[in-house]
Amino acid sequence: MNPAAPDHTFSVSELNNQIKQILEMEFSHLWLEGEISNFKHHSSGHMYFSLKDAESEIRAVMWRGLNQSLRFRPEDGMQILVQGDVSVYTPRGQYQIIVNQMQPAGAGALQVAFEQLKAKLQEEGLFAAERKRPLPAYPTTIGVITSSTGAAFRDILNVLERRAPYVRVILAPARVQGKGAAEEIVEGIRRLNRLENIDLIIIGRGGGSLEDLWPFNEEIVARAVVASERPVISAVGHEVDFSISDFCADYRAPTPSAAAEVVARDTRELMAELQGTAQLLQERLRSRIDRFKAQLRTLENHYAFKMPAQKLATIAQRVDDLFSSLERHTVQHLKEETQRLTNLEQQLRLLHPEHILERGYSITRDEDGQVLKSPEALEPGQKITTQYHRGNTVSEVKNIGDTDE
Repeated sequence: MNPAAPDHTFSVSELNNQIKQILEMEFSHLWLEGEISNFKHHSSGHMYFSLKDAESEIRAVMWRGLNQSLRFRPEDGMQILVQGDVSVYTPRGQYQIIVNQMQPAGAGALQVAFEQLKAKLQEEGLFAAERKRPLPAYPTTIGVITSSTGAAFRDILNVLERRAPYVRVILAPARVQGKGAAEEIVEGIRRLNRLENIDLIIIGRGGGSLEDLWPFNEEIVARAVVASERPVISAVGHEVDFSISDFCADYRAPTPSAAAEVVARDTRELMAELQGTAQLLQERLRSRIDRFKAQLRTLENHYAFKMPAQKLATIAQRVDDLFSSLERHTVQHLKEETQRLTNLEQQLRLLHPEHILERGYSITRDEDGQVLKSPEALEPGQKITTQYHRGNTVSEVKNIGDTDE
C-alpha cells in the first residue's frame, strides 16, 4: 500500500528561507552577552567569530561598515555585549547573529582600547626611558599645539609672560576633541618640526572625560610624538589624567600651566643664579691672583735672581762640559764606524770574482754569456768563452763527458 502523497514538499532552500524570516522577525535588535572565540578579521574587513557561554555558542558576524567605528580590538577570550539581529546563512543552514553594536562587558570600550594600545606601544619600546630626550635648559622659542580658543593656551601664555617674557611662542592651532582632532595634532607636530628655530613642542589641552581626551590616545598621535625631531612635552587634562601621548612624550606635565613652568625658568631665579655664579667667579679669580702673588714672591727670593751672573757662569761651564763630552763621544764613534767599514770592505774584496781568478781559477760562459755550472747544458760544436785573471779564450766543444779525446 503506497503512503499518501504529502500536501507540500519543501526544498532545503525554502525551509532555510522560512526559518530565516521567522528568526529575523522574532529576534531582532536584541542584546547578547558572551565570550569571543574563533575570532577572525577577514581581509574583506568583515569580522567572524563565535559567542559562547558555559553550555553553548552561536556564530556571529559584524560587517566592515560597522566594525570600522570600534574603538577597541576584539580578541578571543574577551567578554562582550553585542546588539544585533538573529539571521540564517541559508547556503549552510546556519543561524547566526548579525552584530550592529559591540562593547566590552564591564570596562568601557575606550578603556579597553586604551589598555590595548598602551600594551602594544610599550612592547615596541616607545615608552622606554632611554629613548626620551632631555629638554633644553634655556629655550627661546616654543611651539604649542592646542586649541587657539581654549583655556590651555591662555594658561601657557600667562605663565610665560610672568616667568619668562623673553620666550617666543608659536601656536599651531588644532582641534583637541572630536573627529579629525588626532589628524590635526599630527599635522601640527610635523609643521612645527619644519621650523628651524623651534626648541621644543608642547601638546595638550585642559581636562575632560576619557572620550574628550581621546585624540591624545590615538596611535597616529603617539607615533608622531615619537618621530618628532624636537623634544615634546605632553600636557593633557588634569594631574590625575594620563594619556598615551604622556607615555610617548619626552616629558609629561600634569597640566598645560605646569608645562610652561617646566620649560621657562623664572627670570628671578635666573638672576639669582647669575649673581651666585658671578660671586663664585669673583672668589675664584681673587684666589688665583693671591696664588700668583705668592709665586711671584717666591721667585723674587730665588737664588737665580739674587746672583744672576754667578748662576749664568755655572750654566756656561756646564754647557762646556757637555760639549766636550759630546765631542769625545763623536770622535770615538767615528773611529769605530770607520774600522767597521774597513772590515766589511776587506770581506767584500775576498768574495769578489776577480780575487778568485787571481788564485788560478777561471769562469766559463756559453754563447749567451751565461756562466756554466755543469757540462750537461752544452752541445758539440758550441762556442764557449773562458775568463782568466788576465784575458779570455774562446773554445769549441768537441766532446761532453768523461773522455780523453
